[in-house]
Amino acid sequence: MLALSAPPLALLAMASWFGRYVRPSADEWCFLPRVRDHGIAGLISTFYFTDNGRLGNGLIVGLYAQFPVAGHQWFAPISGALMLALLWAVTSQLLRAAALEAARGTALLAASMITAVFLFATPNTYKTFYWPAASVSHTLAPVLGCAAAIPLLRANGRRGRFLALVSVLVAGVFMGTLSEEAAVVALVAMSVLTLSAHHVVVPRLRRFVRAWSLTGMAGITLGTLLLVTSPGSRTRRMRYGADQASMFAPETLVNSLRGYLRILETVFTTWHYLAAIAVGMLIGLLVRGRADQPRGFMPYRPLLLTALGALTFLVSGYLCTVITYPVFGAKVVTTERTWNDYLLPYIFMLTAIGAFAGRAVRHRSHTAGVTVPATAAAAVCTAAILALFVPLHGLGEDMRVRAANWDYQDRYLREQAANGATVAPYKPLPVSKMLEPFSNGGRKAWPAECVADYYRMNEVTHAKRLPSP
Repeated sequence: MLALSAPPLALLAMASWFGRYVRPSADEWCFLPRVRDHGIAGLISTFYFTDNGRLGNGLIVGLYAQFPVAGHQWFAPISGALMLALLWAVTSQLLRAAALEAARGTALLAASMITAVFLFATPNTYKTFYWPAASVSHTLAPVLGCAAAIPLLRANGRRGRFLALVSVLVAGVFMGTLSEEAAVVALVAMSVLTLSAHHVVVPRLRRFVRAWSLTGMAGITLGTLLLVTSPGSRTRRMRYGADQASMFAPETLVNSLRGYLRILETVFTTWHYLAAIAVGMLIGLLVRGRADQPRGFMPYRPLLLTALGALTFLVSGYLCTVITYPVFGAKVVTTERTWNDYLLPYIFMLTAIGAFAGRAVRHRSHTAGVTVPATAAAAVCTAAILALFVPLHGLGEDMRVRAANWDYQDRYLREQAANGATVAPYKPLPVSKMLEPFSNGGRKAWPAECVADYYRMNEVTHAKRLPSP
């Protein structure tokens, strides 16, 4: 198990190493001067009153933006390690709650595979993993949502259950102010769990699990109300014409469905997700039930659990598309970072399907008969992860070139500002479809004003080449 964890962990380590080449771009040009001049509280205030209403989002963004370039460089390795640790903890607790005896390293293998596929099987790894602003909203957010289940899975006795309820309430409020899409996914998942608890939770825990889910839903609702009633959220809806009427208009619902079907086509044809099924099969083939806890947390009903997982993924994915369509329109199909909120449940579902299949094979085979499917599953895991190294290396090289050019231009602009210049040229330095000042051939200036503010100038103008030495 530990040996099979090496490829995904190496992939994550390589990606984290490339984090040193990340430099500010897009919205972050505007975040940096705000935090520099007004601190984290100033950025939170701007988010709430002007930008989007996301209080929790503003807090996390402010934490890395207070260390301008260094914050961007360290965000990927720190967030990657955090996501791996949280998914490791969730997986360990799921195995424990299911009363399964697993070989050493099983939880680490599952968590590392899930993390690697989640971060690097996406069509745009830069916006998923390296762009801090997008990661906070759409990559880190769903993982934090999953982590809220850890106190539930560990709850033991009255005190443990009380702490689980308090934790999910606080987490729900925070999630509601962090990401609208992640909040939608969590609401759908908790609704499904509440409605199906009679079938998927053992009798002694049903009441508590329903209470936990309803408490979490109440927290998310409260946090979402704080967000949608904020001046910043109203301003954002007016900017994009994304009011409630337009969001749920028949035309929007139909166009959202068309866009969602195209997204699913991309997701279902990304073969690297087979690694999730394969690692699940390994778990199903190799784990054993514990004699001291024969009942576990949930009855073993693979078809029902698979159906509920698919329902959660499909419904939450469509609803996320609906709420993002008024902002992005047809581009929702190519705005890959917004898919991540519901792709994590998709990967969990695939892992569970693999585990169910592995258990079925084990029950129909003698010990020697497990060797062939286990070997095949291990090979699929390894092949899928190894295939992700090549595009990641190419992205890392693009980032390295941009970082060198960005640093050169940064020194030039700082020198100009130090010499009293109020206007200076700026050459756009895009990477992986990231927005830069003067995009669309120089016709779109945003966020040029923020760049000028960052360097304490009045204006930066469009340049077609880097300044001469």
